[in-house]
Amino acid sequence: MKAIVINQYGDKDVLQEKEIDQPAIGDNQILLENHATSINPIDWKVRAGYLKEMLDFEFPIILGWDAAGEIAEKGKNVKGFEVGDRVFARPATTREGTYAEYVAVDEELLAKMPESMSFEEAAAIPLAGLTAWQCLVGFGEIKEGDKVLIHAGSGGVGNFAIQIAKSFGAHVATTASGKNEEFVQSLGADQFINYKEEDFSEVLQDFDLVLDTMGGEVQSNSYKVLKENGKLVSIAEPPKEEEAAKYGVKAEFLWLDPKGEQLAKLADLYESGQLKPVIGETFDLSEQGVKDAHALSETHHAKGKIVIKVK
Repeated sequence: MKAIVINQYGDKDVLQEKEIDQPAIGDNQILLENHATSINPIDWKVRAGYLKEMLDFEFPIILGWDAAGEIAEKGKNVKGFEVGDRVFARPATTREGTYAEYVAVDEELLAKMPESMSFEEAAAIPLAGLTAWQCLVGFGEIKEGDKVLIHAGSGGVGNFAIQIAKSFGAHVATTASGKNEEFVQSLGADQFINYKEEDFSEVLQDFDLVLDTMGGEVQSNSYKVLKENGKLVSIAEPPKEEEAAKYGVKAEFLWLDPKGEQLAKLADLYESGQLKPVIGETFDLSEQGVKDAHALSETHHAKGKIVIKVK
């Protein structure tokens, strides 16, 4: 099969197109004929070697942790899915990722795609959508009427977070640049803060939950908008315990734990019209296509998700 691999850490030029063997599957896995994948910041962070202490993979590494396609084979213990099913997943974090024509996926990480969903849309959802879900629903225990601040609402996680929060009936404020004001409002944001012109910590108060995608000063200032016993969840960097204690806030760093049943809930939101993946740009599964996609992701200014068409 065709795959894009890296044999060393470095810039986007270490990405190489190769013909390799299809992955073998275990008894509790399926072989996915991959139709689309997507780019997440973790992809180029692994490629650059930033996460090698945490993810100690041997080379060659296939990056990518979003997949959408059709089941080509299934292991003997797989009960809930059949060959030919259209499915999507955030596969386990291994060195055999999704920049490839075939991917082995554990059954518990799979969800069936709604009939109306395209493979490109499905590939855009898993990692970013599940991250947003676990921040807001798992940690945040979001409920109707909650006031929620989502930083960088036009980004990959942020745009899903706005839509998920609105589906629960929350009041949503978000930060973004001026050019993305209409975009985040179209997702359902009630309150827009242009971070280049306004200090969100002076504008907002008495919030129940903050989703921090930025870290640093943004994280530190986020405590000021929370009510006592409010919650801050970060996907950027672990919150400082003393800061959280000073403001009487529950704060946590979230590292995604993929789950197929949560992905199925996101599929339900898609079917009910409450969740729509926003695809910014699409590239082909080729050496140049993936290099260009990484370059775009590394600007931090991609709007919505960057998708790679495999088939």
